[in-house]
Amino acid sequence: MNSLNEVTRPDDLKSTRRTLLKGMLTAYTASLIPFALAAPVDSKEQGAFLALSAIIAGRQSLDTVLATNLYQALIEDDPTFAKGVEGLLALVNERHLDPAQMQKILDDEKSPLAGVPRQIATAWFMGVVGSGVKARCLAYEYALNAVIVADVLKPPTYAYGPYGSWARNPTAGVKNV
Repeated sequence: MNSLNEVTRPDDLKSTRRTLLKGMLTAYTASLIPFALAAPVDSKEQGAFLALSAIIAGRQSLDTVLATNLYQALIEDDPTFAKGVEGLLALVNERHLDPAQMQKILDDEKSPLAGVPRQIATAWFMGVVGSGVKARCLAYEYALNAVIVADVLKPPTYAYGPYGSWARNPTAGVKNV
């Protein structure tokens, strides 16, 4: 007969806890993917992008027109993007990665897929694809950073001055007194 100490070893509890957490994570991830895949897509690659976008954004519904525009811009900006999305989605499904820990795990492992979540998050939350001189703004008021707070805040849809005034440093030429 096993003693009470043998039945409740710390290793057994850790294993049970891990199994429970993996199950909860799988259920959460699965709750996002079917809805995202239910949206019309042009290809399996775009479907993978939409599913991964739902996981990264933590949203079950995403604007399908914006998704199409972002996806097209992302593959124009990086021809290997679609392959990276498929690889990352397979990794998420295979390892049951927690969306909140995914970027840290990829960075710690120095994964070649580490840039994919950043590209997707920047596209959805900022509405921007690319960086530096190649940066393109595809969404502003429909980017998730504005949509999430739209019930309280309304971003202006125009500049507060003549065209291009936002590009000049407002303090340039001002001398310290």
